[in-house]
Amino acid sequence: MHTLPATRIELAAWLRLSLAPGLRPAALRLLLAAFGLPEALFAQSPDALAEVAGEPAARAVLAPPGPAFDGQLEVVLAWREQPGNQIVTLDDPAYPPALLTMPDPPPLLYIKGRLDLLHTRAVALVGSRSATPQGIEDARRFARALSAAGVTVVSGLALGIDGAAHRGGLEGVGGTVAVIGTGADLVYPAAHHALAGQIGTQGAILSEWPLGTPARAANFPQRNRLIAGLVSGVVIVEAAMRSGSLITARLANEMGRDVFALPGSIYAPLSRGCHRMIKQGARLVETPDEVLEELGFVRRTANHAGRAAKQAAPLDQARLRVSSGGTALRAASAAFADTRPIGPAPQPALAPDSQRLLAALGHSPTTLEILAARTEMEDAALHAALLRLELAGEVTLLPGGRFMRAHHD
Repeated sequence: MHTLPATRIELAAWLRLSLAPGLRPAALRLLLAAFGLPEALFAQSPDALAEVAGEPAARAVLAPPGPAFDGQLEVVLAWREQPGNQIVTLDDPAYPPALLTMPDPPPLLYIKGRLDLLHTRAVALVGSRSATPQGIEDARRFARALSAAGVTVVSGLALGIDGAAHRGGLEGVGGTVAVIGTGADLVYPAAHHALAGQIGTQGAILSEWPLGTPARAANFPQRNRLIAGLVSGVVIVEAAMRSGSLITARLANEMGRDVFALPGSIYAPLSRGCHRMIKQGARLVETPDEVLEELGFVRRTANHAGRAAKQAAPLDQARLRVSSGGTALRAASAAFADTRPIGPAPQPALAPDSQRLLAALGHSPTTLEILAARTEMEDAALHAALLRLELAGEVTLLPGGRFMRAHHD
């Protein structure tokens, strides 16, 4: 999508309004609806502006720009000249239409990457920064499937679920959009520098914050409102009871967007936020197709299904190997039990590799292959650690060769 960029004078007016202290986007939208473009606002009397949006908004609009404004304008113009960078104003035809349904759309958007992704069908995937391995896998799998169906995956570039959602979105035709809580010239967290570079090239990065704005806790709820505004639905993958993801879900619900949540183990702390949202009316989903169907999006084609089946076949064969391995593990466990002294034995602290394996196991039944991929442990070390955990009562071997963390009353 190509539009004519705002002229220097037009951009200066929009920038001045976006930087005006105390001018809320909702009040600015009222003023623009009443008087037209930003230059027209500056020509109005205080009383005329106050009658539409109140005295604080009138004072904010008419306050002269600060001494640093000219320098800020030059920085913005220079940033816009860099390849892939765009600044879209509220009156621009390229402004994301979904955001116009919000009561308080930002007057100025800083965009790096593909502007067309802000005009597509979109779903947000959000969740905990401290996600479990299972949550990471679920987020990436859902995002990959949604993107394969042509749906753009939106998230917030945070660690954990957000990062996994972006990576999955990049794997399909739908792509991904990162809505960030800093200036568009910064990357937060620093660990996602490479991921942000990939999104800025293949997807899109969106910010309403002035260039140079650092990460501040107060910015992220406002970032979450943009995530909710851009999409048709929000999927919560993992969330604690007090979570920014739940803020996103609440904002999405207030905007009339659909809210979905993945259920989890009743023992998993990061399932509690999802379960709470389900109790409050979020739709429980177990597959990406359920999300697509609920939103009325076209389901994946037969070709996609065929590829998925081919990808699943090696996994089914792996489960057969794990099943036989599970029998061997039970036999080894019985033989080891025969050599143990009678009576209770003290429980030693878990070895580091056992602790790592237990963390990788999470709270859901998991196959040997998945554990090997998560821990990157050699087969012999992995089997030995699983055996130690099983004998210590920390892991249970399930039918089909899957393993699950034991839950103690």
